[in-house]
Amino acid sequence: MHKTTDRKPRKNPRKRSYAPKVGQAPGSIVHVGDVKVDRTHFSLFDYDAGNLEELSFDTLEASRQYHRRHQWIWLNVHGVHDPVVMEEIGRRFKVHPLVLEDIANTRQRAKLDDYEDYSFIVLRNFRYESERHDADSEQISLVVGKDFILSFQERSSGLFDPIRNRLRKNNSILRSGGPEVLMHALIDAVVDKYFVVVESLATEVEDLEDSLVTGTRQHSIEEINHFKRETLEIRRAVWPLREVINSLLRTPGALERKESELYFRDVYDHTVHVIEQLDSLRELISGLMDLHLSSISNRLNAEVRMLTVVTTIFAPATVITGFFGMNFHRMPLLEDPGGWLYASIAIGVAGLALILALFWRRWWVRMNS
Repeated sequence: MHKTTDRKPRKNPRKRSYAPKVGQAPGSIVHVGDVKVDRTHFSLFDYDAGNLEELSFDTLEASRQYHRRHQWIWLNVHGVHDPVVMEEIGRRFKVHPLVLEDIANTRQRAKLDDYEDYSFIVLRNFRYESERHDADSEQISLVVGKDFILSFQERSSGLFDPIRNRLRKNNSILRSGGPEVLMHALIDAVVDKYFVVVESLATEVEDLEDSLVTGTRQHSIEEINHFKRETLEIRRAVWPLREVINSLLRTPGALERKESELYFRDVYDHTVHVIEQLDSLRELISGLMDLHLSSISNRLNAEVRMLTVVTTIFAPATVITGFFGMNFHRMPLLEDPGGWLYASIAIGVAGLALILALFWRRWWVRMNS
């Protein structure tokens, strides 16, 4: 059953806004977003079809001592908030300052920019936190050259761990395919994670629907709107990704390997599937809003009907007591010793007659309808 939502505001004192970027020259590296790691960490795969060296660095000084030995390298960076680190990576791999600026700005939409010697791709990765009923996102940036691929993540999420394991295998196609095949594997991992997040979100929404239909617990409009916002946020991230993959397929020379088109078409189909699931989920949430408002209206109508029944039963008592409460000196039964008894009998008979009439008209069935 759907648990009570306990959402608290995210507390991050190191959050960066757009304010520092105002007035800066194009290409200025200014971090925008949340600082999600204390220090930048580097992991490096230097490999070819028959060789592989795996290293990790915590400082720039340690990375300067290493020189590549094989055909391709994959450098993954956790943490994009340090401009010194970003500038040195840009100098080593000759990355344009505008690319470094977009990497540091973690509020980008999914996009593809082609440069002379490399391509720049921005993605968004999501993970669903069931305790908070919240889909948390991070930006993933890829710089794909002929003999290297750079990936930038805001934090370590374990998303690319299966790809690292595949790369460690000697007979893996990742070892012989180069950066283009590795780029597909990274993008495919992000898209596959969308299915996990959408499935978790759909489960929460379906539990909410069941509890609304059965009336097992009360819900607020804010709770339904929360799921609607989460769905829209994911859809805003997935929708432009479809255009990114479509551009890779349609742009001449974007993919050097002919067979890569088949794999990227598969990723494109997965992206369309995710979008369709999100559209269906959004319609379901909109229906939940109507269902919620209808349940509120039905409860209000039932309460009004109950009050109407009670008022109707006691209406004869009000009329009779009001009649004998008039300030006339001479009234029938006013001075009769049995007047009180007669009035009580009249009130009881009238009330009982109304109760029998309501039961005859099956009023309790109409209240539950």
